[in-house]
Amino acid sequence: MPFSKLGLSKNLLLSIKKSGFTDPTPIQEKVIPLVLNRDDVIAKAQTGSGKSASFVLPILELLSREEYEGKAKIKVLVLTPTRELTLQIVEAFNTFGADLPKKPKVVGVIGGESIGDQLFAIQKGCDVLVATSGRFVDILSKKQMNLSYVEFFVLDEADKMLDLGFAEELDQILVELPQKRHNLLFSATYPPKMQEIASRITQNPTMVSIEHEEPTVQNITQRVIEVNPENRAPLLRHLLSTENWESVLVFMSGKRAADNIAAKFRKHGFKAESFHGDLHQEDRNYTLDSFKKKEFNILFATDLVARGLDINDITCVINFDLPRSPADYIHRIGRTARAGKKGIAISFIGHEDAQHFRLIEKRSGIKLQREQIEGFELTGEPIKKEKGPAPVKGKGKSKKDKAREKALKEQK
Repeated sequence: MPFSKLGLSKNLLLSIKKSGFTDPTPIQEKVIPLVLNRDDVIAKAQTGSGKSASFVLPILELLSREEYEGKAKIKVLVLTPTRELTLQIVEAFNTFGADLPKKPKVVGVIGGESIGDQLFAIQKGCDVLVATSGRFVDILSKKQMNLSYVEFFVLDEADKMLDLGFAEELDQILVELPQKRHNLLFSATYPPKMQEIASRITQNPTMVSIEHEEPTVQNITQRVIEVNPENRAPLLRHLLSTENWESVLVFMSGKRAADNIAAKFRKHGFKAESFHGDLHQEDRNYTLDSFKKKEFNILFATDLVARGLDINDITCVINFDLPRSPADYIHRIGRTARAGKKGIAISFIGHEDAQHFRLIEKRSGIKLQREQIEGFELTGEPIKKEKGPAPVKGKGKSKKDKAREKALKEQK
């Protein structure tokens, strides 16, 4: 079904055509008519499926039909887990709304920038507010923002927001929103806690799921290479020198590791940069923009870019370090094979990673053959771990608390 059959105006269809889109993705085809009908929607779809446009387009259509005078009031609130996804949704509203007779005023709110300037931008007049959940709660606490006119409440990548303590913040957000509103919740996974959050937001939603499609994963050639930790960097240099990969995204376990290895690869003559939450927002924007423009072709990054990175030409994703959460494996490899293209995803594992990768395979519903590269073969034997004393309950922070604190710091 083409976009012209989905009930969108000629002005929006013109913007869609200018943006290079021809036919809607499965989630867009299902969700756009529901939003135009003002139904509440809970949609489950993998990353790279076109979720953002599925709500941006119909919301713009409905806003364009409304007539109002005076200063713009917040009618759309979109919350996301990361700065990059926030900025991309802002760009989507501006791009698709460019040909509307009355362009909506869109404000993006993220950490790393002046909260005073952001409040001023909102108070000058704002139709659409897109924000990271953490910064939005900070602004909400100032009690200087009127949310009583909100018609659409959107949560994008809602499952990722759960990792950032969003469940605890939700009540203070909902109390500021009008009870009569339209709710749209998008998530790549739907754990039990997500069901509880969904029930607090909406009582009678239309459920949409396209997980059986999974076009991005089907277009990805997944490989597992066994290698000792000290040989991962030499192996990666070997692969980069022998394979014809135009654009490579390499996932690292931490910020310092990403910086260090990017610097080492530059010394070896590779065009490489690092990306993580400690970079200033201006540097984050510049790095991603340069990567998109192919000014360099290797990006070493943390899981900050596992979701919400809108780059269609990543040839290969490398799991230099495995993700902590098995669920993040699919999000990582979903950075390649976008927009109908094919891609490659390679994971490096050693003896110490073998059990964890088996868990990733089980949770992801895959079984991959191990391989070794001549000159970089895995050596040695697995180290048998001895059980230590049982942890004392109540002593120190849990792994979940530490992970949440780390995620919050990267988001802000």
